[in-house]
Amino acid sequence: MKELSQLHQLFLESTGICTDTRKLKKGNLYLALKGDNFNGNNFATKALELGANYSIIDEEPEEQNDHIIKVEDGLDTLQKLAAYHRKYLNLPILSITGSNGKTTTKELIREVLSKKYKTVSTKGNLNNHIGVPLTLLSMNKETEFGIVEMGANHQGEIASLCKIAQPDYGYITNFGKAHLEGFGGVEGVIKGKSELYNYLIKNNKTIFINYDDEIQVEKSEGTDIISFSEGKNATHQITFLKADPFVKINTEDTQINSQLIGTYNAKNIAAAICIGKYFKIPVKAIKEAIERKLKQEQESLEYEFRLVTAAKEAEKQRIEARGKADANRILAASLTPNILRDKGIEATLKLAESSNSKVVVVGSGDDGLPLILGNN
Repeated sequence: MKELSQLHQLFLESTGICTDTRKLKKGNLYLALKGDNFNGNNFATKALELGANYSIIDEEPEEQNDHIIKVEDGLDTLQKLAAYHRKYLNLPILSITGSNGKTTTKELIREVLSKKYKTVSTKGNLNNHIGVPLTLLSMNKETEFGIVEMGANHQGEIASLCKIAQPDYGYITNFGKAHLEGFGGVEGVIKGKSELYNYLIKNNKTIFINYDDEIQVEKSEGTDIISFSEGKNATHQITFLKADPFVKINTEDTQINSQLIGTYNAKNIAAAICIGKYFKIPVKAIKEAIERKLKQEQESLEYEFRLVTAAKEAEKQRIEARGKADANRILAASLTPNILRDKGIEATLKLAESSNSKVVVVGSGDDGLPLILGNN
């Protein structure tokens, strides 16, 4: 078993970490994970065949190979490697959690911060005990700012993720009613999400809060606070104008027109503005970033909708064509010469009963089918 520092060196020499051989790229460091319905250890050799530099597993290998490394626990190794890499990079990390709006807020903040920094953030909503380490390991020496989204469905999860990501800044979108069963009720949600603020307070880091949220104000006491509100007591005054249906916001006499609907998105936009201002990004640049990002999001959604619609229509046509082809094939297979002859004779005899029939000849041609000659 190699030391963590040695594994990290192998990671730096690789083209990145991979936990799924279906997505593996040449030069990756493959790290096997396992769950109730899968076992990545079974694909260690396959990963090498696909071009991985090394395979890291936590079960005895099927064959001895210098490029297969055994560790005690794959998931634990992934998390420790990510924490080690985070310290190695020593870059500012902003963590985001909350019951709702995490991903939208993260995307907005990333777009704003990208106006000044080379920013890397969580992809999609990969925000759990596997997604957070993978996010950190996607950062490199060129990364100037990292944004890590954190999700949880029970108490203690955010605290564990903070130990891995070691954030310098944090923001909680809200305390809602998501995952009530796992958290043990609303109070459990508040306690669980506040683990981010607890970590930041303990380590003398900076907290961003919505000053209009009394719970955020209460839970963030004891450390450096940067706030936003429609009132005058906050660090930054950001005013919600209207949502008709798209949200419009004003700050420093600058109106920002979004492509997001719903008043709840006003807070997500305001958080991005507040954080952008803290890092001294001009309001004009913040406006450009938010409006451009949201326009791109809208266009992307419309494009995806068109793709999905076109794919469904194409699939419908394929199904219909396949159905017709199958029906014709079944019909053709069922119409054997004997059946055709028998049915032909039956139809001919029925015609013979008609008063309109003048001459009926039942006989056989080259194919053995009945022949009908003449009628009135």
